[in-house]
Amino acid sequence: MHRGSSKGRRTKSRRPETLPLSASPALTIRLEVLRAGHGEVFTRRVPSGTLLRSVLRSVGQATEGAAVLRGERPVPLDLPLERDEEFTVIPTFSGG
Repeated sequence: MHRGSSKGRRTKSRRPETLPLSASPALTIRLEVLRAGHGEVFTRRVPSGTLLRSVLRSVGQATEGAAVLRGERPVPLDLPLERDEEFTVIPTFSGG
């Protein structure tokens, strides 16, 4: 069913939607990787919402072979990071 032409009728022009151009704020994530006899500290700047798993990979850690602790509590590897944090990483296999 045809309802007629809209050429003769003017509607208010809609304002275009604008999205903010700012990116997610960068977070500072500190990983202390403990190994027998020594430890290494890595610091990474990542966007808010990055998964902990991605940060572990960025420092060369096998995600399936490490336990990650926040303080004394284990945390899941799929944890989205929302603030500056420090984690302790304990490799759980020798790789051999």
